[in-house]
This record gives sequence, structure tokens and C-alpha cells, in this order.
Amino acid sequence: MNAPEVFDQDDDGVVVLLRAEPDERDHEAVRTAGDLCPSASVVLQED
Repeated sequence: MNAPEVFDQDDDGVVVLLRAEPDERDHEAVRTAGDLCPSASVVLQED
């Protein structure tokens, strides 16, 4: 699991968002999670 501070999985393997606004130090891991997400449902939007 990429970005474990931001994402987790429930017992069925469904990804659960832990923090909608991750710390800047987690942005690279969130980008990697987005790159690897097969459904392209993970996106890091920076203001």
C-alpha cells in the first residue's frame, strides 16, 4: 500500500481514505499511489 498515512484497506480490500488533505511530506507517495491505481481514482490536486 502506497502512502499508508493517507490510505488503508478494509477487510474486503477496498481502499479507504484516511486523510483527504495529506501533509506535504506525503505528496510524493500519493502521486505514486495515483500512478499505480488501476482505476485512476487517486488524484493529488495541489492549490
